Amino acid sequence: MHILPVIDLLHGQVVRGVAGRRHEYKPIISQLTESTNPIDVAEVFRGHFGFNELYLADLDAIARRPPALALYDELQRRGFRLWIDAGLCDASDAVPLVKRNVASVIGGLETIAGPAALANLIQCVTPSRLVFSLDLNGGQPLAAANGWKSTDASGIAAQAIALGVQRMLVLDLAQVGVGAGVATEVLCSHLRRMHPELEIAAGGGVRGVQDLALMRNVGVDWLLVASALHDGRLIREMICGEPRGVSPRI
Repeated sequence: MHILPVIDLLHGQVVRGVAGRRHEYKPIISQLTESTNPIDVAEVFRGHFGFNELYLADLDAIARRPPALALYDELQRRGFRLWIDAGLCDASDAVPLVKRNVASVIGGLETIAGPAALANLIQCVTPSRLVFSLDLNGGQPLAAANGWKSTDASGIAAQAIALGVQRMLVLDLAQVGVGAGVATEVLCSHLRRMHPELEIAAGGGVRGVQDLALMRNVGVDWLLVASALHDGRLIREMICGEPRGVSPRI
């Protein structure tokens, strides 16, 4: 299982996510760096942990403001492989990311305009690069549009896979940054059993090594982490890693 560090970007600064309540997000306070500049945070993630792959949540773009394209370009110029959530609604929103050859493009349930839009995104981005984010709040799907055949998370996941999704992020925003632990292990385990070929990422609530072990054991391929890195609850010695330049895995 690979660890995927998260940068939540708001108004040009890295902020700390708290339970999806974005109006409460404030600049990070980190044991790793005094800076809130996203380039500085990315570089300290790489220098301290060896992370070369980053998840960038562009909260301005998710709120329908212009995406931070210049930042994407600079991070890629510095050799980072990016997973970018820029609040895509439909395939046209993905074009700037496709042109930049972004490694992983996120299509989130919270913003995407329904299953037809997801099908178009898959065609535009390609299944190997598109990550469908199954956005939840306390286990309940955050669907931006009607058209889904089911109102529960596993049903929406099954429909997305039937449309051609090969990579899925299970993200519970209610768990983010509150130190309450992960809450998606049952759903992730179900997805692994039902869809063994699916690449699964998960995020929300990682506190420390116990949560890493839990999610690894249910078959998660990637685990998103932010607060535990900044707070020192996860340190380099806890992450049995690959050589520098490869996202550490446990």
